[in-house]
Amino acid sequence: MAKRSSPKAASAGNDAKVHPLFPTRGGWDPLGEERRDQSYVRTVKPMSAGQALLMQAIEDHNLALALGPAGTGKTYLAISSAVTALEKGEVDRIILSRPAIEAGESLGYLPGDLNEKMAPFLRPLYDALSDRLGAKRLKAMMADGSIEIAPVGYMRGRTLNNAFIVIDEAQNCTYAQIKMLLTRLGWHSTMVLTGDPDQSDLLEGMSGLADIARRLEPVEGIAVVRLAETDIVRHPLVASMLTVL
Repeated sequence: MAKRSSPKAASAGNDAKVHPLFPTRGGWDPLGEERRDQSYVRTVKPMSAGQALLMQAIEDHNLALALGPAGTGKTYLAISSAVTALEKGEVDRIILSRPAIEAGESLGYLPGDLNEKMAPFLRPLYDALSDRLGAKRLKAMMADGSIEIAPVGYMRGRTLNNAFIVIDEAQNCTYAQIKMLLTRLGWHSTMVLTGDPDQSDLLEGMSGLADIARRLEPVEGIAVVRLAETDIVRHPLVASMLTVL
């Protein structure tokens, strides 16, 4: 698969909306689907050197790992790259996966079908997709299969061709799970793993993300990007807190 060329900066007269990864005023609006649908983001630009490195790594490699603290834009940039690839026709579909590890609850105890059970765990992915596509278009693309969101456990046995795969919160996967996910990569596909090894919800020593990243870092054709506190684009207090917590 020929890799995508580097994104060019928008010209001064370009009216495409550029997303700076955080709003200049206001904040996240959980009921703002209509507002986001009317003003969805068309272009994303990096806000730090680390984010620029990550965007370029995703552009140049079929497999990239993005490691870093909360608020560094790992998930958003990965999903943004996936949407861009889909819109350019470079892939046929987007597949997003995330481990259902939150507060020790089991999916079986949550009401509804699989999609409803998974909704609380996948809300960050829905938010990023809605921001880039708009709520109505996102719903349509999920209905026709252009975008698929699946639990990690449902990825076993699959070969993912012509797809852009994002594995989010990979620090909550074991070594065996990440190895299984990595080997799903098929022809003409790109895969991005994101996670923060310091924020795993698994028991100590069970997360496989840090070990996998260390083993893959010297492998040619694979990019491992390590973001830092200087790449955080949330409230400045997030970076300050992470230095002491």
